[in-house]
Amino acid sequence: MGREHWKKIWVGSAGNMVEWFDWFVYASFATYFAGAFFPEGNDTAKLMNTAGIFAVGFFMRPVGGWLLGRVGDRKGRKAALTLTVTLMSASAVLIAVAPTYEVAGYGGAAVLLVARLLQGLSVGGEYAASATYLTEASHPRHRGFASSFQYVSMTAGQILGLGLLIVLQRTLSDAALHDWGWRIPFVVGALGAAVVFYLRRNMLETEVYEESGDDTPEGDKGTIRALLAHKREAVLVIALTMGGTVAYYTYTTYLTKYLSNTAGLPKETATLVSFCALIVFACLQPFAGALSDRIGRRPLLITFALGSTFLTVPIMTLLQHAGSFWPAFGLSLLALVVITGYTSINACVKAELFPTGVRALGVALPYAIANALFGGTAEYVALWFKDAGIESGFYWYVAGCAAVSLIVYLTMRETRDIDLNRVGSSSSKLGSPSPRA
Repeated sequence: MGREHWKKIWVGSAGNMVEWFDWFVYASFATYFAGAFFPEGNDTAKLMNTAGIFAVGFFMRPVGGWLLGRVGDRKGRKAALTLTVTLMSASAVLIAVAPTYEVAGYGGAAVLLVARLLQGLSVGGEYAASATYLTEASHPRHRGFASSFQYVSMTAGQILGLGLLIVLQRTLSDAALHDWGWRIPFVVGALGAAVVFYLRRNMLETEVYEESGDDTPEGDKGTIRALLAHKREAVLVIALTMGGTVAYYTYTTYLTKYLSNTAGLPKETATLVSFCALIVFACLQPFAGALSDRIGRRPLLITFALGSTFLTVPIMTLLQHAGSFWPAFGLSLLALVVITGYTSINACVKAELFPTGVRALGVALPYAIANALFGGTAEYVALWFKDAGIESGFYWYVAGCAAVSLIVYLTMRETRDIDLNRVGSSSSKLGSPSPRA
């Protein structure tokens, strides 16, 4: 790929990294600020309250997907990406200054809720805007490789959040972290978003968007009416996302709490396990993406679904009894290697299904709906099973979601060779592969 392509990938990824840093530090630091907003109840009950607000953020993602997907298709990918990071910066500031229960009663929780709603709105559009941008900005023969940087940047954001948590755990007392230290990452996130806002204002639009050749009428671009013309593809996005998003949030967002709350590992050890496993996971994404450019998307998706269907229950059961760093790290890494088959290419697979005039909305809205129903609720469902005394039920739930997606992967068409400039045009039926450029 040329220098210009790398520049586009870098700018898109940098913003995505900050977006997901802000999104994930909420979950990473929840064990420290849960008591500040919900002082009553046991530790699991407090985590369920904060997990509930975490899930509420996901239910705003379809709204963000619709609103910002519309902006991306009508005004351009650059406009949507700039708007998402602005909203994320505002939400980070709100969390950083939110008053505690002692100061404002449940008013602090209300501020937390508003901030999560803004984050949900932002991330709902960010995923599709960055997935579309990275896919369109790359050479046709390297779309899998280029789009894999979406999850590299997402994971990098979480790694930075976990790294900051590790630093704070080693420099501040436990009492200081519970008292005020948990606010630091949200201040950092707000500052990072301001930097990315500047970068995105000067980013280049994709040639695919500027030279769009699909048949979508100008007035229909980014509209629900245009999306309904591609109902099958929209349902396909929901179905193929279901298993991947549940597995991803189980082994990233929920893993640290699972290792400390269920496996009994110290918080510091649990954080270090996630941090190290995620570093390896991030490094794997480009290799898997490049592999998909050679052998196709479906083989990787099928491998992921088979692994998640049959390995989730054994891995989670063994993790429950992991008594030290290395067993927990090995099992966590195994799970993340399996998930790589989904995370490395899901962005480009979805973008390859839709024509340019409805691509951002087509990726954003169905994906956000799937995340609201399955990804955002994964942690809350896990804690519900634990609170009910049947925690193993969650393992089967994750495996079952993967099994549903497996059926979809086995029956869907290959998308690797689709020409993005011709998807949906009168000369190329949607979903019908065209010769590689």
